[in-house]
Amino acid sequence: MRRRRWCPRASLITDALDTAAMLPDRATVGGMRNDHKDIRDATMPSVMLDVKIDRADPTLLHDQVAAQLRRAITDGEAKPGERLPPAKDFAAVMGVNTNTVLRAMRILRDEGLLEFRRGHGIHVTGTPQRGALVARAIDLVRFARESGYNRTELLDIIEQLP
Repeated sequence: MRRRRWCPRASLITDALDTAAMLPDRATVGGMRNDHKDIRDATMPSVMLDVKIDRADPTLLHDQVAAQLRRAITDGEAKPGERLPPAKDFAAVMGVNTNTVLRAMRILRDEGLLEFRRGHGIHVTGTPQRGALVARAIDLVRFARESGYNRTELLDIIEQLP
């Protein structure tokens, strides 16, 4: 049998779990009705998206992550008002640095698709229509740059449209 070392953090967690397992299901505690939620009822609603990156692709990693998140919003996989998991969780799933995910999320925040709320996490604010519009606008800007047009020339073209 392998001997385990004592870890103060691990013992606190196991003590809390043991205590939660011994709690009665909203029954009377000390003669009084206990209507408060206990540890077993705690949830953190968030959406975990299936975000994949291709390291062989010459596109920068943060642009790939932003594109995948934008696609999830456009497809309705992430709905307005839903909370996204923390960036470190996304980073762990994708095998990239947390700063890469944060940079992608800041891009989407600047596009109006995400909102950062201190103490409340990152929430989706964009609708699928806005996500689709932003994706097409990005394609248009990329095509204009490849064709040799700068920003002001592209804006002039757009303003002249009926």
